[in-house]
Amino acid sequence: MTLFSQTIIDFWDSSFNGEIFYNDDYFCCIINPHLKESRRLMVLTTANGKVSVVMTPTIATKLQLVKEQPISEEIFRNKLEEIGILLHSADHIFYFTEKEKEKVCTETATKNIRQLTEQDVEVFSEFENSASEQDLDDAYVELDHWAVFGSFAEERLACASSMYPWSDNTKLADLGVLTLSQFRGQGHARKVVRAISQYAYEKGYEPQYRCQLDNTASISLAKACELTLFGQWEVISPDSP
Repeated sequence: MTLFSQTIIDFWDSSFNGEIFYNDDYFCCIINPHLKESRRLMVLTTANGKVSVVMTPTIATKLQLVKEQPISEEIFRNKLEEIGILLHSADHIFYFTEKEKEKVCTETATKNIRQLTEQDVEVFSEFENSASEQDLDDAYVELDHWAVFGSFAEERLACASSMYPWSDNTKLADLGVLTLSQFRGQGHARKVVRAISQYAYEKGYEPQYRCQLDNTASISLAKACELTLFGQWEVISPDSP
């Protein structure tokens, strides 16, 4: 059995597909003229340390890359800096392994956890009003997302998680989760993440958990949920020329 599902592997293989410009044990450079404008340059560093880059021919030309000429991650990033191309801050990307997926799919949710609907507008509004703007921005949990689950304590919504299909051509569902500060450390987030992930699996989707590299609390939560690091993903910034 492979570590991650074929759905996950196929998505990243298709995202980093094209003409292999350079490849060794540590670094791979791929040219693809069909990338979306917003993703015309992407970098994926998998958990085993292999760095893969995919870019349009235009960017490859700007970087003055020569086919088959040895190139390392350090050289590549130096070239980006020289011509002013910026990348968004990297995201950690976590998934459940195939083994853990089996456990998630057979778990029984606790009675204080349920799916939220449009009938929960007032409950969710109170939840949002009790959270900081920074927490709301970081978590990106919305009641109108594809699926929303919540955990209740003291007769109020203590933690919520929502997810949405990450793109049109994949079965990955990107999720966010937020626990109100007074209810943290009580296991709400772990249970909600696993409950909404079970729902995603029932609908034929793979849950995807992302967070920035310096978000230690979110990384700790991913580990508590038994998610496994797949890699780090970077995409070109809209501020780049």
